Amino acid sequence: SSGINAEWPLRPGSFSTALGLWGGMAYTGLFYVILGGKEPWTLKHHCKDSDSLIPAEKAQKIEYPKPDNKLTFDLLSSVALSGTNHEGDQPPHLTLMDDSVPLERNYAIYDGPEQRFCPAGVYEYVPEDSGDGYKLAINAQNCVHCKTCDIKCPSQNINWVVPENGGGPAYNGM
Repeated sequence: SSGINAEWPLRPGSFSTALGLWGGMAYTGLFYVILGGKEPWTLKHHCKDSDSLIPAEKAQKIEYPKPDNKLTFDLLSSVALSGTNHEGDQPPHLTLMDDSVPLERNYAIYDGPEQRFCPAGVYEYVPEDSGDGYKLAINAQNCVHCKTCDIKCPSQNINWVVPENGGGPAYNGM
C-alpha cells in the first residue's frame, strides 16, 4: 500500500483554475518558458480570501484520519520541526482587536475556523474556567509566521505583527 487513502481528494491546486489543466499548462508554457515569467499583469482572485468562507451550517464536516507517522504526522510534531522559538518576555505578536468577536461571530457562524485554518494549531477554542461555554485561546508560541490568520479570519479581527528579536521559525537552510 502506498499509504495514500483512495478516498482522499488529491488534486493539485493548479487544476482548480478557470483555465483548467490544459489552459494552465498553455499559460505556464507561454509566460514562463517563453517570456521568463515576466507577464505584464497579475491574476486576481474574485474576492478576499476571508470572504470565501461559508457558514458552518452549509458546510460538510470533514473527518480527518489519525496521523500514521509515516506519511502524515501530528500537528505539534510538525511545528517542532520548524524550530519555532518566541522569547517568553516579549509582547504578544498575535492579538484580537475585539475579544468578543471570536465567540459572537467566528464560532457562532463559522464554528471557529481559526482552529482549522491555522497550520500550527495556534488558535483553539477551550472550555471557560466556569464550565459555561468556550473561549478562544491563542498559543502564539506555536506560530510559524505564515500569516494565514491575517488572510483567512472572516472577521479580520486578528492583529498579526512581527515579533521582537527575530523570534519565530528557524527553518534550516534559509
